[in-house]
Amino acid sequence: MASDMTVSTKPKRERGGFIRVKMLAREPFLLGLIVLVFLSLFLFAVLPIYQVIKVTVVGDAGADLSKIGEVLQGHFLHVMWNSIQLGLLSAVLSTVVGFVFAFAIARTDIRGKRLFHLIALLPIISPPFVLALSTILLFGRNGIITHGLLGLEDADVYGLGSLVFIQTMAFFPLAYLNLRGVLESINPSVEDASLNLGASRWQVFRTVTLPLAVPGIFSSLLIVFIKSIEDFGNPMVLAGDYSTLAVQAYLEITGMYDLRSGSFMAVAILLPSITAFLIQKHWLSKKSYVTVTGKPTQSSVRMGEKRMVYPLFAFCALVTSVVLLFYGTVAAGAFIKLWGINFTFTLEHFSYIFTLGFDSILNSTLLAAASTPLTAILGMAIAWLVVRESFIGKKVMELSSILTFAVPGTVVGIGYVLAFNKPPLLLTGTALILIAAFTFRNMSVGIEAGTNSLRQIDASIEEASKNLGASSFVTFWRISLPLMRSALFSGLVYSFVRSMTSISAVIFLVSANWNLLTVSILSQVEASRLGAASAYCVLLIAMILFAIGLLQFLVNQLQPKNRRRA
Repeated sequence: MASDMTVSTKPKRERGGFIRVKMLAREPFLLGLIVLVFLSLFLFAVLPIYQVIKVTVVGDAGADLSKIGEVLQGHFLHVMWNSIQLGLLSAVLSTVVGFVFAFAIARTDIRGKRLFHLIALLPIISPPFVLALSTILLFGRNGIITHGLLGLEDADVYGLGSLVFIQTMAFFPLAYLNLRGVLESINPSVEDASLNLGASRWQVFRTVTLPLAVPGIFSSLLIVFIKSIEDFGNPMVLAGDYSTLAVQAYLEITGMYDLRSGSFMAVAILLPSITAFLIQKHWLSKKSYVTVTGKPTQSSVRMGEKRMVYPLFAFCALVTSVVLLFYGTVAAGAFIKLWGINFTFTLEHFSYIFTLGFDSILNSTLLAAASTPLTAILGMAIAWLVVRESFIGKKVMELSSILTFAVPGTVVGIGYVLAFNKPPLLLTGTALILIAAFTFRNMSVGIEAGTNSLRQIDASIEEASKNLGASSFVTFWRISLPLMRSALFSGLVYSFVRSMTSISAVIFLVSANWNLLTVSILSQVEASRLGAASAYCVLLIAMILFAIGLLQFLVNQLQPKNRRRA
């Protein structure tokens, strides 16, 4: 009997696979889309990463690990420890600031929540080294505080301390957004029950709220740690003699022309990231943090006691003031003739960037505008294929699509140089390689947003469209895509912002014909033309804010006219 069952199961599976192949053959759009996505993911996501790994372990005569041994005998371990130390300090401080910020907004009745929230988003939508530039303007040798107010002549702003402070300010919004979602999802009846049993607010926080927020805390620590060790812009501007892996990999390739050493250092960034990820998974897998059971609950009364609200308001106001001070300093620097020496109002920095630097402004805008719709549409298409369709290799497609997002930008940049520097894939120096890098590095956020959106939409809506005779293309374009407009907006905004502010990956890909705005800012900082760098930053932030408003308007057009936002 068992033998009969075994014999009958195998043909059923084969028949199922055969039926799926026949169905795909009848859907040329669907089949073509799957083939196109697989081909593009192999070329622009898998192949570059493979090339980076290959160049570290394969020499001219075959397998060769001598370069790794040579790098290990040098200052590699010292540089790696620097990166880990910076990552740990930034992760802890960013998570602490983000947690207090999130707790104040999610659990109390403090005033100014909307303002605090908006200000916290500024570091996310700005270039990665705006805060580093502002640090030089405030605390550098001609800094307004160190030189202007304190009269210090040789203030040294470079090194680990400044880097930790800047990365804390730059990355705490990531921890804040993550922890705010966690705190808002905790079932309030658990805290109410503790209060009703006579516990004080502090006891409820220490024994209920904080333990239940542990997954979010660990997640924030991991996110900031990874972002910190792969950060290229801030260490490039402020590190001084404090070497980190991302910067050292860039210097090995561009300064020492040692591609193999630089590739190994870039790949080595993955080691602490993967280790931190495994530790987090191992720790959280041993505990349960479930509080949402589906039973009806009533929301708790938010904390309104002055002794709790006032300190939290003061903390949020202090953080917000620091963020405004730093961004305000960069804005002021764009209109001052010579920072620290001549504070005359001037527009010559804008005149400079619109004459000598206009090409980089135009290039960044064109390339971001070209890659943004590609990224969003490709992200939505992959999300739709993964969630709604059944085909061989679906898991491979899902994994490949997050590959370039998961690895550091330095690895992606080096991988693109290695993969596309000779025929028939000669793309280095062209706009196409930059568009491809933007598209495949940024589409993961759109895929995740689209996947989550589709899982909330009943599949029977799309099945009804197909039963009425619509093709897969028509169903996707006229039914699925409009229902995914929120995810589409997230994908569009993230893609445009990241394309305009990216530096770690594209610094290997720019050329004389296709220089970018972020690279121009970095060049101005290195040349000590801080006024021009500030003007570039102000222009870049203004362009991003305008683009977000425009994208919101365009995405709203996908809604029926009677439901569009006013």
